[in-house]
Amino acid sequence: MELKSILESLLFVTDEPLAVKKLAELTGRPDAEVKEALTDLKEDLVSQGRGIRLKAIAGGYRLFTDTKNRVYVEKLVLSSDFRRLTQAGLETLAIVAYRQPITRGEIAGIRGVSVDSVLANLIAKGLVKEVGKEDVPGHPTLYGTTERFLESFGLEGLNELPELEGFEPDEETQRKIRFRLAGTTPEADMTETEATEPDAPAPA
Repeated sequence: MELKSILESLLFVTDEPLAVKKLAELTGRPDAEVKEALTDLKEDLVSQGRGIRLKAIAGGYRLFTDTKNRVYVEKLVLSSDFRRLTQAGLETLAIVAYRQPITRGEIAGIRGVSVDSVLANLIAKGLVKEVGKEDVPGHPTLYGTTERFLESFGLEGLNELPELEGFEPDEETQRKIRFRLAGTTPEADMTETEATEPDAPAPA
């Protein structure tokens, strides 16, 4: 049987990326031959206008839907039980992804609410895991994302996360966020200069 056909079948049924070494073990073929067949399969899927694409992610290979069909896939996902994460879950996952390793308290501080149940749900789904302990009194647990997170978002590594520079809030927005998190009002956010500066002289 043609190696490309075997590889396509294996990649179709897996729920995680398969490394070249694993594919070589399963097919009994040399690593180099498997890599060449994967390259050919990837090119075939594109040239034949197929609805799936082969991508290298998280140290292995996996099949994904073609991005040009994204709008139709989204209709299915958003209109069915495919919806797996709440808005709170997505926000918490984004914080962990960009700030890891990070503690539960730091996550809660950024979101302004308790994240216990949300974080537990992300861990249960295999998207977040414990990655160590912070070297401070109490040794709080540090959290980070998993390989399943990379697989779910089609990333080969964390370096492929989009840059956040363009999404950074302006100074005024940051002030409002601080008010919300601190439970204060804008009037209470006077700077030291503002608080000590003498009143301007009254007009003559």
